[in-house]
Amino acid sequence: MNQLSLFDTPAAAPVAPDDFMGAVVGFREFGKDTQTETLDGIPYFINEFWTAGQRQAHSIHEVSYRACFKAQLPEFFISRLSAPGETVHDPFMGRGTTPVQAALMGRVASGNDINPLSVLLTRPRLQPINTGDVSRRLAALDLSGGEVRRDDLLAFYHPDTLKGLEALRDWLSVSAPLDDMTPDPVADWIRMVSINRLSGHSPGFFSGRSMPPNQAVSVAAQVKINEKLGVSPPPRDIRSIIAKKTKTLLKDGPVPASVGWSLHTGNAWDTPGLPSGSVSLVITSPPFLDIVQYAQDNWLRCWFAGIDTQSVKIAHHRTEDAWGAMVHEVLKEQARILRPGGHVAFEVGEVRNGKVLLERLVWSAAEGLPFERLGVMINDQAFTKTANCWGVSNGSKGTNTNRIVVLRRN
Repeated sequence: MNQLSLFDTPAAAPVAPDDFMGAVVGFREFGKDTQTETLDGIPYFINEFWTAGQRQAHSIHEVSYRACFKAQLPEFFISRLSAPGETVHDPFMGRGTTPVQAALMGRVASGNDINPLSVLLTRPRLQPINTGDVSRRLAALDLSGGEVRRDDLLAFYHPDTLKGLEALRDWLSVSAPLDDMTPDPVADWIRMVSINRLSGHSPGFFSGRSMPPNQAVSVAAQVKINEKLGVSPPPRDIRSIIAKKTKTLLKDGPVPASVGWSLHTGNAWDTPGLPSGSVSLVITSPPFLDIVQYAQDNWLRCWFAGIDTQSVKIAHHRTEDAWGAMVHEVLKEQARILRPGGHVAFEVGEVRNGKVLLERLVWSAAEGLPFERLGVMINDQAFTKTANCWGVSNGSKGTNTNRIVVLRRN
């Protein structure tokens, strides 16, 4: 296979990326020149490589998850660093953005995550599904036999809604049990949509007014929200909410039926289910030190799915050394599963107000492994000054850039 250049458009003739900086400097696709910097021996390439407005992502991506990247990021790398039929993998797949986008683009989708919730969010969208099948199954569901088993959840739900959710959980435990790796696709889909409608701020969710589904509040916090607003959770029509979200997700159609996929649950640095040299491209974004509490954020989703949060050993790396050591082990495993000439696009964020630039820790973690370190791409959004890339405040808040370490397997 010819080497592909990151910075050619997909329709252009491939350019061997031996002169990485030369390729970047010549990139003009989005109307402004790529800026280059070398800091502490690391080449940086800054441009607005993709934006939310560049193209709208496929509707099937609209599944909420904390700290997930937009589909434009994996789309950019998949189109330039892989070919149809090749395998694209994400060892920290989260909501499954990378494997789903890979499937949409005709690649073999591969993903892994320590949290079994990730498989429940990803697997249903990798299988052909249609609104008719979902609607017929919903119409046949009997949700009348549920009981309130946890009074504390009445902070979120009307009693009738909670009874219906318990009945739905009972049905799912039979139709799509957690230990079944190939459950009924329609039941699997209904569970995924339900997980994403558990709590939110509008009538499109099962709950009363609450926080978005990607960051569930505690019961105590929800009680305070209800008291502050002076409201109680209203009854919700579970079937119609699932049907409406299904229609939205499938607005652009399902993934191609012919696409292969493989999903795994476990540590990112230990994926024995993936053969050595079987992957062409890895696109991922790891947990950022200790700033995101995934188990805490997903407790309500895990309750609905029947996942014991105490059994999910999500590591928290509170120091830069510990985080860098974890990344080294992850990259060592990616070196094993990647074919020669395969690539890694390792996205990290800005943490601690820009005082910690995680891409430098990734750069160091790759040292001594069989990778060529090509550089760090910074996708700099239009509303953000270049100075903000280096932690200089411009009056904006939050993370305004994607920072991606690009490696090539020797």
